[in-house]
Amino acid sequence: MRIPTGIEGFDDLVQGGLLTERVYVLSGPPGSGKTTFGVQFLASGASAGEVGLYVTLLECPQNIINDMSNYDMNVPGFIKMKKLLFADLGPRMEYGYMDEVNEFITTDYDVGTTSIETEAPSPSMVFKEIAAYVSEYDVKRLVIDSVSAIRFTTRDLSLQEKEMSRFMRNLKKLGCTTLILSEMTDPTAYSTEQFAAHGVIFMHNFLYDRTMTRAIQVIKMRGTKHDCNMRSVSFSEKGLKVEGYLE
Repeated sequence: MRIPTGIEGFDDLVQGGLLTERVYVLSGPPGSGKTTFGVQFLASGASAGEVGLYVTLLECPQNIINDMSNYDMNVPGFIKMKKLLFADLGPRMEYGYMDEVNEFITTDYDVGTTSIETEAPSPSMVFKEIAAYVSEYDVKRLVIDSVSAIRFTTRDLSLQEKEMSRFMRNLKKLGCTTLILSEMTDPTAYSTEQFAAHGVIFMHNFLYDRTMTRAIQVIKMRGTKHDCNMRSVSFSEKGLKVEGYLE
C-alpha cells in the first residue's frame, strides 16, 4: 500500500507515493527544504485523518510551528485537532529554557519535553520517547529532525555505527511510515542510516548557472521504479513543489 506525501509532483516519481510502515531518509544541506518536506508529509496524513508526529532534536518546536504556519497547510488547525504533534527531544542547553517552554506551550499544542537538561540524546533514549508517543497517540506518520543530532553522542565510531543500526532496526518495527531528516555536506559519503533505510532522497541547494537552485533526487527506493535524475524544486503557498528535470 502506498500513501501520498502531499508534495506536489513528487509522488509521480515513486509510483504514486511511499510504501507504508517503512523508513526513509531525506538528506540535504541547510535551506534545501527538508523541514518543509517533513511537515508537508505530516499535514497530508493529517488531512486524511492520520496522526503525525514531528520529533525535533535541534530546533525549538514553536519556531517550526511558526514558520510552517506561513504555508497553506493548516498546521495550527491540525495541532488543535491533535492530528499533528510536535515533540522536543533535544538537550536543554540554555538557562531558563524550561521556564520559557512552560510559558508558550498550552494544551492546544502537543509538545513533549524530556527531563534531560544538558545531556545529548542518545539513539536509545530518543527511540524510547518516540515509541511512547506512537503508542499513546496511534501515530501513523513520523518525522525525526534530525538524525545528525544523535549520530555523534559517542566518539567511538564503531559504537556509533552499531547504535545507529539498532536505532534504524527498531524504527522499522514501530508500524509508522517514517521520514528521517539528515544534514548532508558531501553527497558522495553515505551514512549508516542511508544504507539501512528503505529509501533515500537527496535535497540539493547549489549555485547553477549563476542562480541559486533547489533540486530533489531519489537515490534509493526499495520496491519502487524510479530514476536518479535531479528535478527542480520550488516553494509555493502550499509548500514544496517538484517540477521538471534540471537541464
